[in-house]
Amino acid sequence: MEPTTTHLPAVNTVGLTAPFGWLAGGWADFRKALWPCLVYGAILVALSLSLAMALYFAGALRWLFALAAAFMLVAPMFAMGLYKTGRMLEQGERPRVGDILLVRSAFRQDLMYLGLALFLVYSFWVEASQIIYGLSTYRVHKTLSELLTFMFTQPDGQNMAMVGKAVGGVIAFLAFSLVVVSAPMLLNEKTNVFIATITSVRKIAQNFLPMLVWAMLIVALTALGITTGFLGLIVTFPVIGLASWRAYRELVPSSRGDMEQAV
Repeated sequence: MEPTTTHLPAVNTVGLTAPFGWLAGGWADFRKALWPCLVYGAILVALSLSLAMALYFAGALRWLFALAAAFMLVAPMFAMGLYKTGRMLEQGERPRVGDILLVRSAFRQDLMYLGLALFLVYSFWVEASQIIYGLSTYRVHKTLSELLTFMFTQPDGQNMAMVGKAVGGVIAFLAFSLVVVSAPMLLNEKTNVFIATITSVRKIAQNFLPMLVWAMLIVALTALGITTGFLGLIVTFPVIGLASWRAYRELVPSSRGDMEQAV
């Protein structure tokens, strides 16, 4: 067993336009590994649609917003195969579907700890949203159409939506800060979850505005994928995952040497 890395790696400072370069690189990588990425995205969409249909038949479609929020929080955890795709492309290899569906680093205790942290953040968001909803109305909106009508046509609903967006945005950015670098960093088996998450937070602190832009781009592309009935995620999710790998490589300069030793 190789020793675990215990030192904090250096973090680069990037410019405000860096996220657009990561996105362009992610698109280029997506085209290089088109079919494996499409299959990966299709599997994710199939799972998302299955959950949405389960909510529909259970008469709980109003929880679709919660499902979308949960996806935003945990998506980096589902992108491990895409991070591996980016690494393989860097090494001049041609990834296959089997190579990226089963990633050994995705079945380790450190990633479970990271998932637990995200679950706690999501649970806090659910509780906060229920409190905001309870303070905004005395009615229970049983269907999604009733909830949307309340949110967009009534002053109390509009205020609820604004407050919910503000609170949810802060919580989502907290989750983003914890996971955006730590998830791809955990492909390196010599790195533990504590070093990875601290590095992720340090990266946000050192590059706040560029990372805010990156977070907004991720939200916009993910929302675009969701609003197309999840089908757009077949493309947008792999592109975001590959771009996130490029972001990690640029932000953590020691990652290349560590990865070469870990392979």
